Amino acid sequence: MKIELLRADVNDAKEIHAMQIESFKELLEKYRDFDTSPGNESAERVEARLKQDFTYYYFICVGAQKAGAIRIVDKKEDGKNKRISPLFVLPEFQGRGIAQEAIRLCEEIHGSKNWELDTILQEPKNCYLYEKMGYRQTGKTEVINERLTLVFYEKNIE
Repeated sequence: MKIELLRADVNDAKEIHAMQIESFKELLEKYRDFDTSPGNESAERVEARLKQDFTYYYFICVGAQKAGAIRIVDKKEDGKNKRISPLFVLPEFQGRGIAQEAIRLCEEIHGSKNWELDTILQEPKNCYLYEKMGYRQTGKTEVINERLTLVFYEKNIE
């Protein structure tokens, strides 16, 4: 299974938004984090991010199919971390190592050191994915509600 990244632009905002809503729907229903979940973001918010000169959105493609997307915030400043926010894979493509390969490909494009992200502490599969990819918990957490806590990760490889 060949996975490739395809750079998205502002014209792709509606498609990315629809995929994001579908991908985060189950987590939004489970954790009810309406203020922070990518599953509750507006299409306008996605479009605004696509217009940022430090944002890189990529479709994650499996063959000719778009299986998800990943957003990289890369301000290209020395000593500043790059950020993954968000990364999502459509439900029918989950569990196949696609997110792992997307992260690897982004690290090839944007460099392998100085990364950060956050994920849901209560989702062991998410935490396992990032830890398997070399990310380490920073010790910082943020309680969103009684169901959900965000846990923060960094990866700094020389």
